[in-house]
Parts: sequence; structure tokens; C-alpha cells
Amino acid sequence: METESEPYVRLSTLRQLHTVVADLNTARSLADTLQTVADGVVAGLNYELACVNLVRPDGDLVVAAFAGSSAAEALITGRVGSRASWDRRLSMGSAWGDLRFIPHTEGWVLMEDDVPQWHTDGPAPRFEDEWHPHDRLYAPMYASGSGRELLGVISVDRPRNGRHPGPWGQEALQMYASQSAIAISNARLRSNMQRALVRLEREQQALRASEESFRQAFEYAPSGMAIAEMGGDQHGRLLRTNDALCRLLGRPASVMRRYSFADLVHPEDIGTLLRTSAEGGRAELRLGRRDGTYVWVSLRNSVVADTADGPRFLLTHVEDIEERKRHELQLAHRASHDALTGLPNSAELRSRLSARLCERPAQAAGYAGAGYEGGGHDGGYDSARDGGYGPGYGQGHEAGHETVTGGESRYESPYEHEHEHGFGFEPANGAGPYDHHVHTVAPSTGEVDDGTKGLAVLFCDLDGFKSINDRFGHHTGDAVLIEVARRLTTGVRDGDTVARLGGDEFVVLADGLGAADAADLAVRLRNAIIPPIRVDGRAVRVGASFGIGWAECGMTVEEVLNSADQRMYIEKRSRAKVQRRAG
Repeated sequence: METESEPYVRLSTLRQLHTVVADLNTARSLADTLQTVADGVVAGLNYELACVNLVRPDGDLVVAAFAGSSAAEALITGRVGSRASWDRRLSMGSAWGDLRFIPHTEGWVLMEDDVPQWHTDGPAPRFEDEWHPHDRLYAPMYASGSGRELLGVISVDRPRNGRHPGPWGQEALQMYASQSAIAISNARLRSNMQRALVRLEREQQALRASEESFRQAFEYAPSGMAIAEMGGDQHGRLLRTNDALCRLLGRPASVMRRYSFADLVHPEDIGTLLRTSAEGGRAELRLGRRDGTYVWVSLRNSVVADTADGPRFLLTHVEDIEERKRHELQLAHRASHDALTGLPNSAELRSRLSARLCERPAQAAGYAGAGYEGGGHDGGYDSARDGGYGPGYGQGHEAGHETVTGGESRYESPYEHEHEHGFGFEPANGAGPYDHHVHTVAPSTGEVDDGTKGLAVLFCDLDGFKSINDRFGHHTGDAVLIEVARRLTTGVRDGDTVARLGGDEFVVLADGLGAADAADLAVRLRNAIIPPIRVDGRAVRVGASFGIGWAECGMTVEEVLNSADQRMYIEKRSRAKVQRRAG
């Protein structure tokens, strides 16, 4: 090429460069681009061999493409040379612009380094510019920009004319290396973009699959699921509910979106719901059904948050625990109630009585029995106010002895809320450990009724029950106890307690009574028990002895019960046996 005229050389070199550079831009992948670079050196720049060494992420250079010899390609493609060895080579020999030429007189020291090498055999040069088989020519490829990052090195061997490249040949190789660097950078960019697109598509596919999995898990979950809004004016509004939750609450999904859980929760459970919504976690509460009833559920909340925007929505799992709650209430009821009669048992009686007593006597707190005015009444017994036991009692009202709320039985005195509404009495001496306790006092036991109202404890022992058990058996005895329990409960007010202490002994707690009221109640209950009881076609009768005691702060539960028990025995002994037996 150098023997031709200079204008011809320039035009010929430019045509060849144009052709091979155009081929660089047609490659579709990085591997194709690297192979095109090597092929272009052989086809367009007239070298017998060309090798493209590409810089890896770790800095070493790998033989990525080879052209001119299939045997050499099979031998060294994929082999790696260290960056230190390449830096040494690119600092030796002569610099032809960006090219680096290492003549055979210097390159012999490189024979044993780790850079992959291939040389063609040939005779020794006969003149000065003739190419020697061990001559080396390298064309570094640098990335665009001021940093001049090394992308790779093109190494060439044996120009076809057998001579060292002249100025135009050197310029052509350098220009080609520069264009190759651009092509490799573009190929890498395209490859990275393609990988990013593939990765994005896979992520989108995974997201779609995840969303579909979540949708199916949400919609077809056997228990209720809901998504609620967090923050803003619509905080807590239900955005989405599944079929299980709609069936549980008896409301269609379109209607559910009008509500929040705060609209559906039982009023007594609103505090539990608010704490659970704010903190996440789990809570047990009641939600309203369409028919107005409530169902016990377990709520498990998960706050779904975005790293940038914070909490986004609340995912709530709603599990129906109505059956479990029913069993729990049944177990609690069994633990506190008599299995035969269904009345509160001895432990429950003592618990209710203990709740009304304190260790501080009412007199020490500033209350004299005759001067008790805490109820806001003048000392006269107001039968209507107390739901009392005056004439006509038991007519026009539903009898019962307990208040039942939400499946739980609870003793309620007619006056238990008196203090909190401002009608209670305050201690005369000011502060004290029981300042907010409504003290229980006893009315006077003298002949004159002082008007004091107290908590009467009526101890009832059946007369003649043992003979019924002995003559007719326990089945008949049990039936008698059940009927007596029924008659006692129908003879007291709502809020009073009728308990079975054990055996044939019963206790009645009746609050807000004076001495005369308690005596009247005992007579009424005794008269209710006396009528015959029919069991299996047989009529049997029992009598009853009542002892009236009074609960008073400063007394223990056992002292109160023992007092009533002793008075019952006094009353029993005071009547002849024939009078005690009902028949």
C-alpha cells in the first residue's frame, strides 16, 4: 500500500475504513461487535491476524475475538491476561500516536508473561522496515471523554505487504481503534439496555403474577379480608373486601365500601379498634351484621408502607371467633354457676358480695346508720323507686335476678351507678383510701325503722328436703332444687342475686332494702316455696327457713354469711317442726 501514490493511498485507506466502520454499526450484540472489529482489521486494514482483548470488570483483559486463523482462534480465545502485564506492554517500545509498537529486539522479554500470544512463522527480515515474526503492534481502545478509560486492546500481526505500517497505515489503525471503541461502548449500552428491559419485563411479569396471586388469595380466602385507607380525611374507609367478609357481615361489597371498621364495631370495642388500627397487630372485638346482631371476630392488621411515602393502606384479616367466644363464655358461666340450678355458685356469690365491701367501717368513714342520706331520699322506703317488694310486686314486670349482657351474667345493684351520677355521698372527713367507694351500711335492728337502706343477705335453708331425698331418691331431690331455684328467681327484682350456696341452702342478695322490706321479702319467698312441687306425677312439699343478715363495710364476706346463717337457725328453732314442714 505504501508503494502506491500518496493520493491513491489516502483514498484507498479511507474507502476501506468507511466499509469496515460501517460494518461495526450493523452488529446487533456486543459479541458480534467484537468479532466485527477483529474481522475488519483483517479485511479492511490488510493484517494477517487480529485479536481483540476486552477489559473485564475485574480489570484483566480477555481474548474476546480473533480473526485470520481458526487454529489460533481455537487456541487463545477466552484466555485472560492480567492488567499488570498489559500495562507493562503498553508502556514499552515506541509510541505511534496512541499505538504501541514493540520490536522483536525488545519483545523477547515478554515471551514468558501471562498475555495470550500467537505468532506466524517466517524468515528473518532482510531490511530495516521489514516485519519480524516477533514484532508486536497494539492499538488501545479508549472510552470517549476526558478519563480515557481503557476498554480493550487490538493486537495485530504481519501486515500483508510484510512491512511496518507507514504514517497512513498507522493513522488508519488508530482511527479504526477509536471507532471500534465507540462501537463497543454503544454495543455495551445496547446490551445493558436490553438486559434492563428484560429484567424490567421479568419484574413486571413477577409483579403481575404476585398481584394475581394476592388477588386470588384475597378473594378466595376462607376468612374475611379487607383493605382500608390510611391517613387523610378518609382514614379507615374500606377500599376492598372479599366475599368471606361480606358473607360474615351480611353486606354486599358495594355497601361495605361505604363503611369503615369504626362504623361497624360494637360501641364498647371502639377503643380496642383504634389502638389496633394505629399500631397494627391483633385484637378481638365485635362487628355489626346487617341484621343488627354482632359477631365476635379476631382482627389482624398489617400496615402496608411505601419507603418513600410512608404508610399507604391497612391490610386486615378478619377471623370469625363467635363459636370460640361462646365456648369461653360457657366455660366462664360454668365456673361461676351451679350446674344443677344454673344459679350463681358459692364462689360467684362471695365475689359479688366482696365487691360491695371494704375494710373500712361505714361509721369510721363518717356515716351513722340513722343519718344515712346517700341515696338522696328521706328515709322512707320508696317501693316504686327500689322496684320494691310492696303490694303488687311481681306483677307487670319480667322477673329475674341477673342482668345479662352480651352472653355474660352480671350482678347489678339498682344503686350501683348512684355515686358516679352525683347522688352518692362523700366522706365527711375528706380524703381517704375509700373516698370514691359507696359504703355499704346496715339499717338499725331496733323496733323503730330508721329509714336506712342496705344490702340484705337472706340465708335460706329448705325444711324437709332430706326426707324427700331419702324417700324418693336424688332424681326427685334434684327436681325439687331446680323448682325452688326457679321460684326464688321469680320472687326477686332484676338486679338481685339468687345463689345456691350448696346442698339445700340458698342465699339472696337484695340491695336498697330496709329492715321491714327484707322481712317482707323473706315472707314472700317462703310463701312461694311452700306450694306443692310435682315430680313424675307425685306432689312433694318443702318448707323454708330464712335468716336475714346485712352486709356492711368493715365486715368480711364470711362474717356476713355466718351472721345470716346464725339468724336462719334461730328462726328455724323458733318454729315448731310441724310449722317448718310445709306438708
